[in-house]
Amino acid sequence: MRGCNSLFVIAAVYLFLTASGELQAAPVSGATAFSQLYNPHLNDTHMVNSLWIETPKDRQFTTRRTVTIADIKGPGVITMIHFAMPATLHLGREVVLRIYWDDEKQPSVEAPLVDFFCDPNGQLDRVNTLFLNKNRGWNCYFPMAFRHRALITLTNDAPDPVGQGLWQLSPCYAYVIWHDAPNLPHNVLYFCAHWRQQTLLLGKQDYVALRAAGSGRFVGWNITVRGVAPGDMGYPVDENEKYYVDGARKSTFQFMGLEDSFGFSWGFPEKASQFLYTGWDPYYQGASAYRFFVNDSITFHKSLRVAIGFGPRDDPSFRKIFSQPDHVLQISSCCYWYQTEPHLAWGKFPSLAERQPALDLAQQVQWEKKAKKYLDKNETLAVNCGDPNDTIEFADNGWNCILSRGYGYNGFPRKVTHCWADYHNLKVTIVCPKNVLGMLRLYLLDGDRFMGGRKERIWVDGRVIGDFNDFYEGKWVEIPITPAETARGRIYIRAQNLIPKNNAVISAIIFQTKDQ
Repeated sequence: MRGCNSLFVIAAVYLFLTASGELQAAPVSGATAFSQLYNPHLNDTHMVNSLWIETPKDRQFTTRRTVTIADIKGPGVITMIHFAMPATLHLGREVVLRIYWDDEKQPSVEAPLVDFFCDPNGQLDRVNTLFLNKNRGWNCYFPMAFRHRALITLTNDAPDPVGQGLWQLSPCYAYVIWHDAPNLPHNVLYFCAHWRQQTLLLGKQDYVALRAAGSGRFVGWNITVRGVAPGDMGYPVDENEKYYVDGARKSTFQFMGLEDSFGFSWGFPEKASQFLYTGWDPYYQGASAYRFFVNDSITFHKSLRVAIGFGPRDDPSFRKIFSQPDHVLQISSCCYWYQTEPHLAWGKFPSLAERQPALDLAQQVQWEKKAKKYLDKNETLAVNCGDPNDTIEFADNGWNCILSRGYGYNGFPRKVTHCWADYHNLKVTIVCPKNVLGMLRLYLLDGDRFMGGRKERIWVDGRVIGDFNDFYEGKWVEIPITPAETARGRIYIRAQNLIPKNNAVISAIIFQTKDQ
């Protein structure tokens, strides 16, 4: 029976393509449909590998932060994209997927990799839909036609430096399969996908998931909705899903009720449900859901706007309640559609910090309880360098610590077992509020007396702090930091190794602010 499900997926994709009017006897003149497997005159199939250790170095995260997954000459049709899980078997929104068609400057696909696969913030162990799935790997079956060139990239925005550490945190293998397509129609539609997230009062404004210009068809989306701090009063399912076609001022299509538009009713079910076209899963204290429009794709000729908001005839109490400051919602979405190029530019993609889910009330209370322990000591940053379980122990709002050069080590035979290290120059960047005043504290530990003992020179913002050796028992180095040194919102730390074939190390970093 498992095999029957796979055949159904193939057949359903083919039916979608042929029903669209773009394809007839053979899908996009290149892809092989279920009903064409007997045909001896099919176009050639190709594939390309990347990310794994057997692929060229320039296709690995060991050498760069943005990796080209595939760079393909057309005309052709991509029929499958696969990404393997990182070595850690976990991924959040650090990695961004981008796809460019025909040498365009702005990507047609731009989304956190996990959210593209209906796996918001990487919170799901399993996804099983018509076009996308996940289980120890992510697989995409959207057919993607292109005339001249297809460029697929991944960018990992994690703070870890390029190298083996970043490789451990990134998808470890990828492949792309495509077919030649010499007879693409002149008006072929290009695949697009876009992710966004917004925190808002839904009673005062609608959430806009998509603005598109051109002609094409909307084929699906996935969303999340949850109540967040300061109130965290839960999330409604009474809002409507609105589609404005070709500049319409009133919605052309409107599904009444959040859960109904994703195939459910009277709220989402008690247990997660995943079907080929629709499904839902719990998402923190809220919900995630997906919907694919196959035989019912929404066609537009000039423009399309997709939004979530309360309907004009909804009970007025919904708008009143969700206009109050203690009823804040965070909504995210990833939309999928096909259209003629060019597409609308979306502006700067959110940073990694901006892509993170907001704290709900329970998480906010937990964070404040943890923060009090540090802020009572004026500590705004506490870092356990190289600790695989708790590297950034605490970072107040506006603070972060980035290993710019070096690697993590966790094997000292001491109470403190971890450090960041580098054989030449260990570099660390602290992100902080501008013009802050305080004390930077570095904990140096020669935990194993490597090669008879370490000796290193500490630099902060280009000035020498001093040379240090004989720190087998551990040594705290205190460095006053002035507002002038933090005017750029950065503090640059360097530990320079002074013994050939040895390394420089830092095991902990603390910053204590002072009132000006």
